[in-house]
Amino acid sequence: MINNQFILEKFSFLGEDFLNEMHANAVITDIKAKTEIIREGQKNKYVPFLIKGSIKVFTLNDGRELIYYYIKPNDSCLMTFSSIFTDYTSRVYAVAEEESEVILIPVSVIHEWLIRFPEINKVFYHEYDKRFSDVMNMVNDAVFHRLDKRVLNYIKQQISATGNNPLKITHREIASNLGTSREVVSRVLKKIENEGEILQTKEGIKIPVNENVRSV
Repeated sequence: MINNQFILEKFSFLGEDFLNEMHANAVITDIKAKTEIIREGQKNKYVPFLIKGSIKVFTLNDGRELIYYYIKPNDSCLMTFSSIFTDYTSRVYAVAEEESEVILIPVSVIHEWLIRFPEINKVFYHEYDKRFSDVMNMVNDAVFHRLDKRVLNYIKQQISATGNNPLKITHREIASNLGTSREVVSRVLKKIENEGEILQTKEGIKIPVNENVRSV
């Protein structure tokens, strides 16, 4: 059965008729960690809403990833939603960072809902505001921050998104996500560890408990 608590928290303001429509049309599914959900150029059939887990949305350039944002529980993928107004073709890749649970709504149903329940636009306007802020933060990080600051921010964002501290991630994964080399990331991690910003343990990379794990 569809996660009732999630639906009530996200959509109850749209009324009983809409909730009945949601139960009739939405599909819930589990996605294993590191599973590709959509790729650039692929046709979008569904708009996803994340119940639990974490999904990375990014593009690829010469084999290097450029991360746009992470979908967190209670969020949707704005890039997927925006594609339903053009040719339904994805302009991004989306991969489950960890084991995730999502609600999938067919794009044809979303089209109908936008007409029958126009207040649903509030949900997507809210998503747009969050995603625009995410992309602006990504651009500012890349342009104005040194690599050590970017690496530290990335680790904090991952801990915040997954709730895992320590964070199980390899130096190569960090390098791929930030568009640099593993060797450079290893040197940077050693530097910020010596500065007391992180701890590298067998369980993963840890932010000391008195640190704020949100990006700055």
